[in-house]
Amino acid sequence: MKKMAVLGVSVCVALAFSSCKSSESAYKKAYENAKKQELAETAPQETAPVEEAAPVVSAPVEAPKVVESTGVRQEKVSVVSGSELKDFNVVAGSFSVKANAESLKDFLDKEGYNATVAFNADIAMYRVIVATYHDRASAADARDAFKAKYPNRKDFQGAWLLYRLN
Repeated sequence: MKKMAVLGVSVCVALAFSSCKSSESAYKKAYENAKKQELAETAPQETAPVEEAAPVVSAPVEAPKVVESTGVRQEKVSVVSGSELKDFNVVAGSFSVKANAESLKDFLDKEGYNATVAFNADIAMYRVIVATYHDRASAADARDAFKAKYPNRKDFQGAWLLYRLN
């Protein structure tokens, strides 16, 4: 019985080693081929002399849509809820989710503002606007007053001016 078990185990071991091809050879062949290809790519090749190219002059890059250097952004927005917009607007917050914008609008309405939610379809953002004016100076004053009213609200300290494109 013991001889039969030893014979069975030895036959299994012999079959296991003889039936499986060594995977090392496949990996070794792939490695050698990759090495040959790498050497072929990095080997110095005979090429015609290269002429020195003239420096490339790039066209001036257009600055983002900003009126003057005071940080007024230009965007095409449409009113979602609230009153009509004039040219210059004070934006208190920007959201990608409409419910968040409406929530801020409700808060600002309770604070005494006549807030408006506007949507910029180009970038899929809802803008919560607290004040709207025909001139930039009035809008800038309103933005500064808004920031001064909420000095402890970091989110309101980022209020900015929006010039509405038609």
